[in-house]
Amino acid sequence: MYYIGYDIGTSSIKVSLIEAKTGNSIGTAYEPKQEIPIDAIQNGWAEQDPELWWKYVYKATRSLLNNTKIDSKKVKGIGIAYQMHGLVLVDKNMEVIRPSIIWCDSRAVDIGDKAFHEIGKEHCLSCFLNSPGNFTASKLKWVKENEPKLFEKIYKIMLPGDFIAMKLSGKITTTISGLSEGILWDFAKNNLADTLLKHFDLDSLLIPDIVPTFGLQGELSQNAAKEIGLVSGTKITYRAGDQPNNALSLNVLNPGEIAATAGTSGVVYGVTDQIKYDSLSRVNTFAHVNHTKENTSLGVLLCINGTAILNSWLKKITEIESYDKMNSLAANTPVGSDGLYILPFGNGAERMLQNKNMDSQILGLDFNRHNKGHIIRAAHEGIAFSFKYGMEIMKETGIEVKVIRAGNANMFLSPIFRETLANITGVSIELYNTDGSIGAARGAGIGDGFYNSVNDAFKSLKVIKIINPKEDKLIMDTYKKWKNLVNNRIKK
Repeated sequence: MYYIGYDIGTSSIKVSLIEAKTGNSIGTAYEPKQEIPIDAIQNGWAEQDPELWWKYVYKATRSLLNNTKIDSKKVKGIGIAYQMHGLVLVDKNMEVIRPSIIWCDSRAVDIGDKAFHEIGKEHCLSCFLNSPGNFTASKLKWVKENEPKLFEKIYKIMLPGDFIAMKLSGKITTTISGLSEGILWDFAKNNLADTLLKHFDLDSLLIPDIVPTFGLQGELSQNAAKEIGLVSGTKITYRAGDQPNNALSLNVLNPGEIAATAGTSGVVYGVTDQIKYDSLSRVNTFAHVNHTKENTSLGVLLCINGTAILNSWLKKITEIESYDKMNSLAANTPVGSDGLYILPFGNGAERMLQNKNMDSQILGLDFNRHNKGHIIRAAHEGIAFSFKYGMEIMKETGIEVKVIRAGNANMFLSPIFRETLANITGVSIELYNTDGSIGAARGAGIGDGFYNSVNDAFKSLKVIKIINPKEDKLIMDTYKKWKNLVNNRIKK
């Protein structure tokens, strides 16, 4: 028996197959080999054709089945993870009526900000746990204002994962977790965000029926089965956005557990059972995968735009041949980089810094003392400091960090970064070899009821490395000085 998981990313579609009994991945495929194009018709816009996602879903599935040679009748469930916050619009024939406005499109910022002030900051944060911001509901309002004839054709709105579920099953549904990421869920009322819908003059009939995150969400239709090579009637039993799903893939489900990524940008995703919010809206709070009306489980998401992109930029301009060589140079440099500080905020406005676009800065540079090793170490320390800074904000929302879990990739391959992060947070970092598509496949097994418990689903998840914290006064003092530099620039 097997479960299949899809990760509908911005760049590619990845699919993995796990053997149910062991939980081990037996095969992975992805499409396309080049990145999926993003159309930017105007500055700040970002759109993708949802039909391309579907095209690559069936191509990747057929490739996976061909490579593994498994009997498709033995695939018992499907899980879906997807890029968050996108807007997909379909008519009554379930035909896409415009390209998807995806997560990194910023056209609706002003609409969301205006609603935040008109509805009221206190109401938005206490009920939605977020500002309407540049999220899905605000993007839909943009369509209503700017493309009224097209808006009239809309039958239902969806998130990217809802669209893939529709293509698989022929049914249009969504989840509470998905609605919360679109700022379409009211946590105070445990219902649709009627206040926001009314303010935007949006009909609640546009919202699909709600299905559980884990459980029967639909069955594979005959047409879809014929396209992708699976058997009709195969159950769809799990769906979640990429960051909640990443947390699931790392078995981050309990208060105090943190899932972290440190690729081009960084994400810290912490779980809490308290309905609290950040008064400055520097972090976003969504329903986690195990949230129910009876069991509060929220994911507090912090995004740091400038992480590994700083490291790759340094590699390019220093012309160092490898990241291993960079790590070696940094390791031979003393803690604190001899008074050199780097603020890694050169990849756009940082929400956690109150939407300030501070740019990256190198401070304390001495031409007679500092070399490449100092700069690299200061960068790795600065990235770790930015994670710590964000976690302090998350603490204000009730998250007491107990453990940090991450994939063994990107900046977590840097000993300086991970040791600095462990030492300044005072918690252990656990590194795993897993990804979103494997997590979605395990989620399908949970939703299908194959596993007796969540722990049973993750029994094959093995820790590759544990970084335990050490007391380090110098690095703590360095962080305090770095933090003061950041705070002083926020005030300007």
